[in-house]
Amino acid sequence: MNLKKKHKIILFDGVCNLCNSTVQRVIKNDKNDVFRFTALQSAVGMVMVTEHRIDTARTDSIILVNGDTVSVKSTAALKIAKELSGAYPLLYGFMIVPAVIRNWIYDFIARNRYKWYGRQENCMIPTPELKKKFL
Repeated sequence: MNLKKKHKIILFDGVCNLCNSTVQRVIKNDKNDVFRFTALQSAVGMVMVTEHRIDTARTDSIILVNGDTVSVKSTAALKIAKELSGAYPLLYGFMIVPAVIRNWIYDFIARNRYKWYGRQENCMIPTPELKKKFL
């Protein structure tokens, strides 16, 4: 995939309302056009999961692929925040917190995301103007 060299790819849970709203927030604040997106449940997402040997039993919400490097859980979220406009890059400062603590919080939210935010029956369908950002 040629896009892998030019863009960082965010794989997300396409039926999760929290994940979908996060993707919308990233798109809105991605002023340098850094990211492309694909749902984990999509054909492209499944190929990427296999290609990068991602264990979706251990992480199934937000995954960041940057070339051959894969970041998951809180590390992925903070690396994404670092690339956004506004105050979001300040969140990257939380990288000083040990990953075991960050991921415990991340996992707690991920485990409860459907209960708190709900889920959709199908993956989000991007609007025509946003289609170029999705794989």
